[in-house]
Amino acid sequence: MSVSEIRKSADTRMQKSIEALKTNLSKIRTGRATAAILDHVQVEYYGSMVPVSQVANVTVVDARNLNVQVWEKSMVSVVEKAIRESDLGLNPQTLGEGMRVPMPALTEERRRDLAKVVKGESEDAKVAIRNLRREANEALKRLVKDKEISEDDERRAQDDIQKLTDRFVAEVDKLVSQKEAEIMTV
Repeated sequence: MSVSEIRKSADTRMQKSIEALKTNLSKIRTGRATAAILDHVQVEYYGSMVPVSQVANVTVVDARNLNVQVWEKSMVSVVEKAIRESDLGLNPQTLGEGMRVPMPALTEERRRDLAKVVKGESEDAKVAIRNLRREANEALKRLVKDKEISEDDERRAQDDIQKLTDRFVAEVDKLVSQKEAEIMTV
């Protein structure tokens, strides 16, 4: 493996950590309605568990309401039950073949709890990025040990990996501060 391959691999894997963080942050409820909030709610559909988005169309009606239009009439009660029993604290109201899901307003205490969850997600992402940096640096050390690159090349590559790490950590901080601001706005 060459220095450029190590750097490219680290870059790609760090980018995946950022994408995982974005996915995790999208699941955290902010009081504002987003269709992504129901992505991890699973329903039983012909013997297998699938996300709500595979059995219904989820749309945002306004800032505080979602509309869930179920494709099969027999699935309405199943989807409603799955949403109600999820950890989101939502109470859907059935309207014929679909349902309206109002987003309850968040209390100040709940906002602070959600901000702590966001900080925890950011720490997990930063730890993952730092672990990738460590792996890349170990790969560089192996190249030096095998006499494939010089120590000067290793130092330059490690500086490069550190700059990459700093860039991704800064991106994590930016995403987290945006999410915290979103949560704390009433």
